[in-house]
Amino acid sequence: MRKAKRIAAIPPYVFAQMDKRKKELIAKGVDVIALGIGDPDLPTPEWVVEDMGRAIQKPPYYRYPDYEGAAFYRKAMADWYRHRFDVELDPANEVVALVGSKEGLAHLIWAFVDPGDTVLIPDPAYPVYRTHTLLTGGDPYMMPLLPENGFLPDFDAIPEDTRRRAKILFLNYPNNPTAAVADLDFFRRAVDFAKRCDLLICHDNAYAEMTYDGFRAPSILEVDGAKDVAIETYSFSKPFNMTGWRIAAAVGNAEAVAALGIIKTNTDSGQYTAIQEAAASAFDHDPEAFFAKMNRVYKGRRDVFVDGMNALGWEMEKPRGTFYVWVPVPQGQTSGGFAQVCLEKAGVVVTPGAAYGPNGEGFVRVALTVDEKRLREAVDRLAKAGVRYR
Repeated sequence: MRKAKRIAAIPPYVFAQMDKRKKELIAKGVDVIALGIGDPDLPTPEWVVEDMGRAIQKPPYYRYPDYEGAAFYRKAMADWYRHRFDVELDPANEVVALVGSKEGLAHLIWAFVDPGDTVLIPDPAYPVYRTHTLLTGGDPYMMPLLPENGFLPDFDAIPEDTRRRAKILFLNYPNNPTAAVADLDFFRRAVDFAKRCDLLICHDNAYAEMTYDGFRAPSILEVDGAKDVAIETYSFSKPFNMTGWRIAAAVGNAEAVAALGIIKTNTDSGQYTAIQEAAASAFDHDPEAFFAKMNRVYKGRRDVFVDGMNALGWEMEKPRGTFYVWVPVPQGQTSGGFAQVCLEKAGVVVTPGAAYGPNGEGFVRVALTVDEKRLREAVDRLAKAGVRYR
């Protein structure tokens, strides 16, 4: 058996490895507190579940779905963008349904990147951007996200020859894994940069609705002229607690949406129409009240965890977006080594920052996906294990 050479360049998917190790420890009787994978522990809205129950009984939905997404689903996405971001979208040409945003992000790379082309990727970042760039034969250029820059990329630091070769610029704010946020001024600079360099921006807006302390995340499409150079993915996974449903959309530049559609129609057959109907119904029952309720929960968890870690010597600010905390590791330790200490000495799973890129070294990511009681217990276990920042 001879596997494709491209597979050799791809490291094992970190979350699959973590899940395997977690299951091994649980099988040994360890009470594991899993703060590694960003998978909400809270329920999907009741009305979405109820609508799904009705939708699966509709015989027309038993057949193949529309490749680009059901017309009602694409219209629901366009209506939501008008309401939420004051952005006008043509449902027919500027919206395509996705089988989760991960699929769309990966397929967009296949639509635009030829061997040797450069893709501008944040470092650290969601691993899919780099992995699929490598699979296409593209050249990832890693843009450092540094604390002193608020974990925003410095476009001026990108070499001129790299800019000329670049096809896509990936952005993701609120950010995974750093939990940093970006305002419209940053997105204006990004759009201007993309126009000057003739490249496509893909903004992964998976955490748009998970914000705190008065911050409200924008869409890049709010910038004048952004649709000339930008496509954005919007996912139901995190804001509606629907990770397992695998439903999202890509919206924005019509040419990019069409190119993505070509890859999709030759790769998958679209998402089950009943799921699209249930997702569309998510917008029908005051979703912003639901987001506010969820964010109160996550804010409480954030405060418990950050305050607890700061009592152990950390000096972290409380993030204003996502449900992650980007935790610096104690001096002299690596991200992998510190994650191992947390796991073996305290039974607490965290993700090594190096898994997200070289500039993730020196940090671990904590997902606030357990209740406040378990977060307090996690901090107490770390304290009893002698974990200190200073």
